[in-house]
Amino acid sequence: MSTKRDYYEVLGVDKKASKDDIKKAFHKLAHKYHPDKKEGDADKFKEVSEAYSILADDKKRAEYDSYGRVFGGPSGASGSAGGFGGAGFDFSQFQDAFTQGGFDMGDIFSDFFAGAGSTTRARRGRDISIDLELSFHDSIFGVKRSVLLAKTGVCDACQGSGAVMGTEMDTCKNCNGQGKVHESTNSFFGTITMVQPCRHCRGTGKVPREKCPTCRGEGVYKKQDEIEITVPSGIEGGEMIRLQGQGEAIAGGTAGDLYVKVHVKPDARFKKEGSNLVTELSVKLSDALLGAAYKIETLEGSEMVDIPQGVRHGETLTVKGKGVPQPRGKRGDLLVRIKINLPNKLSRNARALVEKLKEEGI
Repeated sequence: MSTKRDYYEVLGVDKKASKDDIKKAFHKLAHKYHPDKKEGDADKFKEVSEAYSILADDKKRAEYDSYGRVFGGPSGASGSAGGFGGAGFDFSQFQDAFTQGGFDMGDIFSDFFAGAGSTTRARRGRDISIDLELSFHDSIFGVKRSVLLAKTGVCDACQGSGAVMGTEMDTCKNCNGQGKVHESTNSFFGTITMVQPCRHCRGTGKVPREKCPTCRGEGVYKKQDEIEITVPSGIEGGEMIRLQGQGEAIAGGTAGDLYVKVHVKPDARFKKEGSNLVTELSVKLSDALLGAAYKIETLEGSEMVDIPQGVRHGETLTVKGKGVPQPRGKRGDLLVRIKINLPNKLSRNARALVEKLKEEGI
């Protein structure tokens, strides 16, 4: 591996990149090239690690930016960053580079060895998502809907214990009741020992003496659950509702979440503009000139509205409190936009009246 290659180019970042950008770039490449992965590349992993160990350190980065090299490295070689590919890589400095960048090496290793179950993170069930179609009315006022989902849930017969109700639980012999075991994995950096939940007792330290016949001792099984969804008022199409813990359950862990994507069916009569609703009202020319009372539709039924004398085309009338419900009992308004209908043809009498109005300058 050449030590002359530009470290910024190695990480794929600009010379003005922030520490956070450099850290994110390294994290991505370290995952990609780690030699313990099936498609890893040890040489490239060394290269990106060397680049990060320099650019994550303010002093070393300043030296590199000024002179194209870092002084005082363990190898002391000109043009070398300290010898990851040279006379002797100092692992403690590499660890310092992680620490200075606010980087947790466990984040990488837990992902690398996730297939072997060596992560120490809590087990969590799978998130699931569904689509929910709403009428325009229900999107404005909110609604409660019940849906029936087929998913992995906690066993009703044993309440998730995996044991026949009323029977005793025994101490797990695999972990001696600790609920966790230590496992060692060989990696590029040597032997790494990590703690993980015991697979036999699912991290509880106890195993059922007599397994529940419904779930066969697993504590969870595939079933249909009825879930109530509370849709808030004023929700927009495309928004997501998150129901924590309503996703798929997992033995010895917490359930995932349910995400509900809302689709709102359009209403030909109304459009939503913030907290207000907008509708159009067609008015005859004579009524626009003289004024009149018109029946309009709201989301709660019909209502009369006064059309003032001389109203103009495109003018907006406001009906207070007939819009979208807001917090603390407030509501937006219904905005009525006037559309004056002009006749396509005029009768002889109507034409004469218009001509008379024209003569009077109206």
